[in-house]
Amino acid sequence: MTISSRRPVGTVQPDREQPGKSPLRSRPAWALLAQHFQRLKDVQLRQLFANDPARGERLVAEAAGVYLDYSKNRITDETLTLLVQLARECDLEDHIAAMFRGDKINVSENRAVLHVALRAPRDARIMHDGRNVVPDVHAVLDKMADFTARLRGGEWKGRTGKRIRNIINIGIGGSDLGPVMAYEALRHYSDRTMTFRFVSNVDGTDFAEAVRDLDPGETLFIVSSKTFTTLETMSNAHTARAWLLTSLKDESAIAKHFVAVSTNAQEVARFGIDTANMFGFWDWVGGRYSMDSAIGLSTMLAIGPDNFRAMLGGFHAMDEHFRSAPLERNLPALMGLLGVWYTDFFDAQTVAVLPYEQYLKRFPAYLQQLTMESNGKHVTTDGVRVDYDTGPIYWGEPGTNGQHSFYQLIHQGTRLIPCDFIAFARTLNPLGRHHDMLLANVFAQTEALAFGKTAEEVRAEGTPEWLVPHRLFEGNRPSNTLLLDALTPVALGTLVALYEHIVFTQGTIWQIDSFDQWGVELGKALAQKIIPQLESASEPKLEHDSSTNALIRRYRKSKRPEG
Repeated sequence: MTISSRRPVGTVQPDREQPGKSPLRSRPAWALLAQHFQRLKDVQLRQLFANDPARGERLVAEAAGVYLDYSKNRITDETLTLLVQLARECDLEDHIAAMFRGDKINVSENRAVLHVALRAPRDARIMHDGRNVVPDVHAVLDKMADFTARLRGGEWKGRTGKRIRNIINIGIGGSDLGPVMAYEALRHYSDRTMTFRFVSNVDGTDFAEAVRDLDPGETLFIVSSKTFTTLETMSNAHTARAWLLTSLKDESAIAKHFVAVSTNAQEVARFGIDTANMFGFWDWVGGRYSMDSAIGLSTMLAIGPDNFRAMLGGFHAMDEHFRSAPLERNLPALMGLLGVWYTDFFDAQTVAVLPYEQYLKRFPAYLQQLTMESNGKHVTTDGVRVDYDTGPIYWGEPGTNGQHSFYQLIHQGTRLIPCDFIAFARTLNPLGRHHDMLLANVFAQTEALAFGKTAEEVRAEGTPEWLVPHRLFEGNRPSNTLLLDALTPVALGTLVALYEHIVFTQGTIWQIDSFDQWGVELGKALAQKIIPQLESASEPKLEHDSSTNALIRRYRKSKRPEG
């Protein structure tokens, strides 16, 4: 596979370099979609299915082991045609080609966006600044695999000669959410003789609970920070260092009980970690796109190199589908366009992701960063304020738990909440009728959301008239159903890549930079200013607003010992 030589459909440059480019809302397809929405907004899914009995078999797509049923969406063939037309007017195919070519599509940071290179096969060519980065990627993967084999095989031992049995990943954001989600998702494939824990919160409780029952002599910390200066991560890392040395009382123990995922060799060495045990990555890997890089070291330690590479294979299969499939049959493009349809025409504010698989309990939390840090933007790539909604709120919990919690609002509330249901045909833990019951609930919920229950149907059940409004289900609530065979490492990689490319599709349509995150900077900068004000022995001079000043004074007074 040679991605670098693929002939581009067109030349993609940031909007600021194309002064004649039309704003999104002035595109012909947008105007046609707005007119189409007025005709379709009150049409019921009951009617659409009645008019097209084969709709449930026709409005489906399948690729890379994922079967997508999107028939229960409030769309017609015309909707799909217009959405695809909008995608082409926004040069989606050109932008896809640009990403895979290694163009610097992260405009505000002038960086390439090459997480697709992290899962490319060894013989691929993906160029960045004139260099094929794939050999570098595989060199890191090989180094990770070698380390994993030595540790899991017992060759790597702690300072006291004990075998390492506990792994604690210290990170935050993408250096935590990806590894946590992947470990929970693939726990079935993990080495059960080992304990894996994850520390991210600067709240001391997070660290204290993670190490409370562990033997320092059997514990390895992975410190994951690209710069090795991230406040929360390094605060927790230094606490871990002190915890270890309190027991082992030997500075040389650090090299046996800490490894780093970073690019800052100087700071890693200063901490006491042998730089031979530093696993690197690159500035073209965004944090929320990094779980398949060296940031996934804890994942590889848990499931082994073969399963980790299988996961990468799932990522790559979806990458290739996204890169090559026509938009009309392209799963990420279709789902991304449907999201634009609901966000910008139906005024839907949120998306519920509902995995009917207990192992995916952290998947919605992972998607929150992936989607909202990527597309929670208020200006286009040329710095112009958008006049349409971007970045819906993602949320969710595993089924069937959510059915006894927030599904009431989805079914009978006043807000339209598009839903993604994720299910697997085979369970990894067959127990009696459990899986049939689980899948029955998936299919029942999507049916109930789409078609509801009319007042006549409620009355026919003998319901008193006064109770009919309470038992009425309006239906017409849209959903996608994603059905896969089983939750394997391959399947997890496929799912994550699917949502990565949904984000890309939507960011392209909305003309925003999905790969920067300036919105997280201000609060962190202010916190750095406030920390010394909280810790100062003398009363600090406060120049914040009256609320912040009062809160700081209240906290300082509360933490002082009485008397």
